Amino acid sequence: MDEQINVKAKIGVTPYLTQIEYRNGKFSSDEPSSSGGQDLGPSPKEILAGSLASCTAITLRMYINRKQWIVEEITVDVKISNVNNKTLFSCGLSFLGDLDETKRERLLQIAKSCPVHKILSQPIEIVTHFS
Repeated sequence: MDEQINVKAKIGVTPYLTQIEYRNGKFSSDEPSSSGGQDLGPSPKEILAGSLASCTAITLRMYINRKQWIVEEITVDVKISNVNNKTLFSCGLSFLGDLDETKRERLLQIAKSCPVHKILSQPIEIVTHFS
């Protein structure tokens, strides 16, 4: 069996404000005030986009470091939209560093190999039950 990730979300009576607990910490999730929340944290969809963005950036940084390329900064900009009843993740990459076209093309391939990208690209099954 692959690595198992365990995260808990708890919500009280404050509308939409959720505490998310992970292996050794916690953070808040909320909805923007325009949706009735207090905007005290990223929305669940923003967390999902952030997961893809950060995983992609980490994967790229690991590869760039292994190759010893000089790249000062990697930016991954993820947008989620619904197009023709299909969820579209648009993942824009930019680099501050000296990269020729061959290296840039390789980094585009490497970006698609991040674990979260692989999860989101495979068929997904969600099993909901009482715990």
